[in-house]
Amino acid sequence: MALSKQTPLLLLLLLLVFFIFPLLNASHPKPCYTSSCGRGNIDIRFPFWLSPKQPESCGHTGFKLLCTDRNETALEIPKSKPFIVQEIDYRRQRIRLSDPDSCLARQLLSFDASGSPFSLFLPRSYTVLICPKDENVVPSFRSIQCLGNSTSSFFVTELEQVSSMPSSCHVFKTLHLPYSFHGDINQQDLWLKWDSPDCRYCERSGSRCGFINNTTRQVQCFSSVNPGLHNTSLQVLKIICLSLMGPLIALSFCVGLVLCSSERVSSQIQHAMAVTPEPASDVQVITRTGLDESTIESYKKVELGESKRLPTGSNDVVCSICLSEYATKETVRCLPECEHCFHAECIDAWLKLHSSCPVCRSNPSPAREGYCN
Repeated sequence: MALSKQTPLLLLLLLLVFFIFPLLNASHPKPCYTSSCGRGNIDIRFPFWLSPKQPESCGHTGFKLLCTDRNETALEIPKSKPFIVQEIDYRRQRIRLSDPDSCLARQLLSFDASGSPFSLFLPRSYTVLICPKDENVVPSFRSIQCLGNSTSSFFVTELEQVSSMPSSCHVFKTLHLPYSFHGDINQQDLWLKWDSPDCRYCERSGSRCGFINNTTRQVQCFSSVNPGLHNTSLQVLKIICLSLMGPLIALSFCVGLVLCSSERVSSQIQHAMAVTPEPASDVQVITRTGLDESTIESYKKVELGESKRLPTGSNDVVCSICLSEYATKETVRCLPECEHCFHAECIDAWLKLHSSCPVCRSNPSPAREGYCN
């Protein structure tokens, strides 16, 4: 029985289905669901990824987490021993860490965050002192119990208090610790922050961050609560559609061999094979509505002086958007009516996406002439 001219096309399609498609399907990235080390533990999602429960493609470089034998979440930082993760604040991009041996001071004496995406949150200088055992010191010198021995005691204090230390004591080391560090150092946790990737807008709007694809490693907001490299539900639909193509093509090939003498039937089969379902769209794009450029520029900008005092008279020292302290000669922009101030670059980016104040959620109107002069 002679084969029709459509037979080579059918054979090519079969090769694609039974050899090429399985390879593509095997290399398809796994969906990135929220994970944890145990019930009631910390939710782990982008930019973090939990090894080996999640593939490395689910997170950003430097954000690898592990589960300990006690089902605690651990973070490994280069040049440091692992820390236990107590909390992850995705909206403010902060992480709270503790020492597994309950001696955070020993960890901090050699702590170095370089080589990682993390840095100290509002760092401030503290001094570690070493004094003879049972030396009477002022209350502002806080004892570090886990570093003491039979002959010496260790204390920590603010840098400006060093001048009041007893003559029998000497400076052991100066450390940079988060601004909020106070009280017993062994009862404190270490707060770190990360700036990149910046997913704060996604988290605050109820969306989730994730990579657009494996090639560019660009970050995008996803409406799904289980974001990953692709929207999972759409990928399942694609796989189902592509899986159905194999049996349909095989059936068409068998029919073509039986009816190969009829050019009319072959033409109909070729037409049927050409009609393939369109893949579903990749990702739903989230649209946001903010203020126009002219309205934003109508809000007065002021360069801070040596006192770093805000033009509205407010005592705020930290920008509520980036959580960084104001510095001399930085430019701030203040909103009319509510009079809340922020770094100019921070509030400009915010107002392009949102039409309300990030602190009080009021909707500012174009500034009146003379405001903040």
